[in-house]
Amino acid sequence: MNALCHCKSCKRRTGSAFGWSAYFADSQVLRTTGDLKVYAITTPAPAQRSFCANCGSTLFWKADIMPGYVGIAGGCFDETPLPPPSMSASHDARCPWLSLPADWLTTS
Repeated sequence: MNALCHCKSCKRRTGSAFGWSAYFADSQVLRTTGDLKVYAITTPAPAQRSFCANCGSTLFWKADIMPGYVGIAGGCFDETPLPPPSMSASHDARCPWLSLPADWLTTS
C-alpha cells in the first residue's frame, strides 16, 4: 500500500498537511541500520514509531491495526523513489485546499 494519510497522528508526525506512507510485509524488510529511538503512541491508534537517533527523522512504524506490516515514510526512498501514491486514507480529515486525483481510492 502506498498512500497519503490525513489523520491527526500523521500530520503531527510529519509537521505537514498529510503523511506519505508505504506499507510492506515484515518479511520484505531485510535490515535496519543505525541508532534508532522508539516513540510509542497509545491512543487513538496504538503504534510504535522508530526514528533516527541522530537526525530525528521518522523512518518506520508498526501499527497495532496492521499486524505483520511495517509502515515506511515515503520520503525515505530518495535513491529509488516510490511510484506516486494511489490512495488517500482518513480522507475526510484532508485539508480542504488539498486537491488529489479523482481516481484515487479514498477511506474515511
